[in-house]
Formats: sequence, structure tokens, C-alpha cells
Amino acid sequence: MNHSGDSASGTVLTIEPSQESVNLIMRARLGDGAAWDVLVQQYQQPAFRLAYLLLGDADEAEDVAQETFLRVFRALDRFDASRPMLPWLLSITANLARNRRRSIGRFFGALQRLIRENPGMGNAEGNGHEQRWQSQALWGAVRRLNYSDQQVVYLRYFLELSVDETAQAMAIPPGTVKSRLHRAINRLRSVIDRDYPELREL
Repeated sequence: MNHSGDSASGTVLTIEPSQESVNLIMRARLGDGAAWDVLVQQYQQPAFRLAYLLLGDADEAEDVAQETFLRVFRALDRFDASRPMLPWLLSITANLARNRRRSIGRFFGALQRLIRENPGMGNAEGNGHEQRWQSQALWGAVRRLNYSDQQVVYLRYFLELSVDETAQAMAIPPGTVKSRLHRAINRLRSVIDRDYPELREL
């Protein structure tokens, strides 16, 4: 996978994976089904959550998550085990979700159902700030952003990836993540000021 960024001067930083993760990948490459099952268990929730956040439909998200692991399994021999697996896996998830979103043509309706039926997502034990991000009004504001803005917000705040992990998931330099995130938050604040004044304390 190409991890080059869209900035001529920046490069994507890497994060050292755990030895346990490296061992699991190596064992899975040798056909160890138990090791592969552990990898799937470790990463299936983040893959599903990202697909759900981007598609707004549980069935579509489940399909994308399953396809993600099929793609990961097929590419496991080519994966650089010196890199952490999660950002790479989430970049595959995001690409699959984007392609599916383009094809189904019903993203906004699904997201409206998501907001109506599940106004709060994520960790129910989160603090007040996290709970505000899970509010129905904020979902309504976030869904008005363009796809790129939604993606960086979801990865950074909803899935709580670091800047470097977000950079790897999006295959862009960390500096680009920061600039995109800054622009996305400014746009989100503009939407909130205009249409969701009850969220101005965020």
C-alpha cells in the first residue's frame, strides 16, 4: 500500500507495533488460524465502527468490515509488520466504505435513521465532553461536512486515533491531518453557529 502523503515536504510517521502484534501477524502468515482469529477479534470492532460511522447502516457496515478482513488476509504477506496494523486496516475500511457509499446513493437517509434511532454512539462510560460529541444535534452537524472532513473527525475523535495513526489510516502526512482537522473543526463550528446554537459550548 502506498503510504505517501499529498504534501511534497511531509512524510507519514510510523508507530512501533507491539511484539505481540508482530508475532500474531507472522503466525497468521504461516497459516495459523488461531493467530488470525485473534487479529480479527482485536480489530473487528474498530473496522465495524468506522464503517458504521461513514455509512450509517449496520448491515452495510458489517459487509464492509467482512470485506476489509478478506482484503487484509489476502494482503497479509505484503504487509510491513514493522508498521502498526490498525491504521492500515482502517484505511482499507475507509476506502471500501467510500466506494460503497458512492454506489448505494442513500447515505444521508441511513445517517438520519442512525441519528434518530441511536443518538449516542461510542463508549457509554465517556466523560461529559465525549457525551456531547455523541449527541443527536452534533451528529446532525457532522453529517453536513464533506466526506474528507467527516473521515478525519471520525478517525481522530470518535475512534480516538492519534494524529500519527490517523495519518497512516488516511495515507497522508501528520501535518496534513492537523491542517485538515483544523479546517474541519472550523467548518463544523460554522455549521454549529448557523444551525445548532445549542452546541456552541463545544
